[in-house]
Amino acid sequence: MDNLATKKFYVTTPIYYVNARPHLGSLYSTLLADVAARYQRLHNKKVFFLTGTDEHGQKIAQSAAAAGKEPKEFVDSFIAPFKDAWALYNIEYTRFIRTTDPEHIAAVQAWIERLLVSGDIYKSHYAGFYCTPCETFVTEKDIPQESLQEAAIPLCPTCGRVTEYVSEESYFFKLSKYQEQLLDFYKDNPHFITPPERMAEVIAFVQSGLKDLSISRTTISWGIPFPGDKHHVTYVWADALNNYITGVGYGQPHKEKEFNFWWPADLQVLGKDIVRFHAVFWPAFLMASHLALPKKLLVHGWIKIGEHKMSKSRGNAVDPIELAATYGVDQVRYYLVRHLAITQDSPFTYPELEQRINSDLAHDLGNLLNRMITLALKNNLSRVVPPAELSPESVVLYETGKNILVRFMQEMESGYMNRAYAIVWEYIQAVNKYFHVREPWKRVKISQQDFDETISAACHALYTIGYMCLPLMPTKMEQLLQQLGMSLELDKDIYAELLSEPWNKTFVLTQGEILFNKIEPQKEETMAEEVKTTPTITIDDFAKIELRVGTIEDVQTLEKSDKLYVLKVNFGAFGTRQILSGIRKSFTPDHLLARQGIFVFNLAPRKMMGLESQGMMLFAKEGQERLILISPEHKVENGTQLS
Repeated sequence: MDNLATKKFYVTTPIYYVNARPHLGSLYSTLLADVAARYQRLHNKKVFFLTGTDEHGQKIAQSAAAAGKEPKEFVDSFIAPFKDAWALYNIEYTRFIRTTDPEHIAAVQAWIERLLVSGDIYKSHYAGFYCTPCETFVTEKDIPQESLQEAAIPLCPTCGRVTEYVSEESYFFKLSKYQEQLLDFYKDNPHFITPPERMAEVIAFVQSGLKDLSISRTTISWGIPFPGDKHHVTYVWADALNNYITGVGYGQPHKEKEFNFWWPADLQVLGKDIVRFHAVFWPAFLMASHLALPKKLLVHGWIKIGEHKMSKSRGNAVDPIELAATYGVDQVRYYLVRHLAITQDSPFTYPELEQRINSDLAHDLGNLLNRMITLALKNNLSRVVPPAELSPESVVLYETGKNILVRFMQEMESGYMNRAYAIVWEYIQAVNKYFHVREPWKRVKISQQDFDETISAACHALYTIGYMCLPLMPTKMEQLLQQLGMSLELDKDIYAELLSEPWNKTFVLTQGEILFNKIEPQKEETMAEEVKTTPTITIDDFAKIELRVGTIEDVQTLEKSDKLYVLKVNFGAFGTRQILSGIRKSFTPDHLLARQGIFVFNLAPRKMMGLESQGMMLFAKEGQERLILISPEHKVENGTQLS
């Protein structure tokens, strides 16, 4: 433990594309990293937590053009939503890196120059299929035979979209050179990837043969200029992956000591769709650069809505801001980390979230704390001192707590956080059982000593539970500890102390707010879709209606509704508004995104599904079902009023 390397922990998230606001999938990756970081801080380690945004590439350029903005202006507009979402969810990152940061750009260019000199990067020609949404060159071995269409244009194996044929001059990284070195590394580091089935997939891919990797493009301009060749920009993965080293000082002479302290990363969190880039390309880049490789990749599955992966492009993404407003920040943190499995894809449903809040949080944990404190204070016991001796039942609870803590730490160190908190809930149930069996409400009438011992044992158990759950639910667990009369202790290895010390603490109980309130099931509000017949109006009545043109910048679906989209509409100088529209059966999100429409601007706000709609979008109705979007003939300035 005296080794400085054991006193630091460096954790990263993927860097997120900024073509839309953060959704539940990006929140999930970030929460896993945040829980890991908070857990390591409780071991009294210095922690560096890096997250940020991936802002270059063809997909970003196309989205910016569709929004009528320059790429830098476009990406800048999404930084605040990401930072605001992470702040709302108490994400304690150390640095938020952007791939447009000047020091990152300079470091990537210097990295390329070094590999050009060493011969690991060379110029040649690329011809093949490319998926713009995934920023991926698709090789022949990636393409299942069944995905070929009649025109022999393959679908992307990752997202299923149609690829495009690209033929252009390119710079290549000698990925093939590192095939055997990568296989040796996997053999020597069998726990490099969690879960192991992802490691097996990576090994099979590398064993099938690696081809050199195209790392530049000539047909786009939005990217890091390729050093020494003005016709090329750096391809997104050679740019993006390097954020993990540039974020802690790589390529910056005045930060060399800082970089040497933090690198290599102890844990890199990512989704399974980008494991190849992080487990093959990234280690090869580091090998070529003579840098240490990360210690562990934590690769989680997808969050699924129904049968499909949740994604912005599918229009089935869940807005984490609305989720927090409805259910609470720590409650959502708990559900995502505790009940979504690391090892596989996991469904997200509102009824399951509500049920877990009510059963796990409100009943199992919150009620345990509340009834213990209520009973103690009712019987004039506010200062709880440790008993001189423990009864056999209390000894069992004490020893169970030590065993639970060991198992909890083992799963946390392995990256299986959902398993770790399943173990914690075993202990919560054991404490509830202990409290029920001991019946302190009866013992207080017979033996004050037995009553005091029971309350003390419950306090010690809840104290341990509080610190195990603190990385997961920091606000609620601080509240729990405060009700026990304990302040946070962040300047020592709290878990080592919990393992080594007997139950010798004194607690001062206070009745605080209920820890977790039960959730009433959310019900969909009805909304009339048809235009109703109305009486004749006068010109003065019509003059009251204010119609303005706006551009749809974001489209989200509501899981509990099969009709509603939540639109974010830009009205220029009049700001951005949230408008709910029941048009899911008529339009896909792609049909709406970046389109201009006509809106009733001064309609009084109304609540639907618990969300406020601040206007109404106008459509023409053809026949009984088909809606047609009404747009200006030519693009006009957002906020333009119709007259």
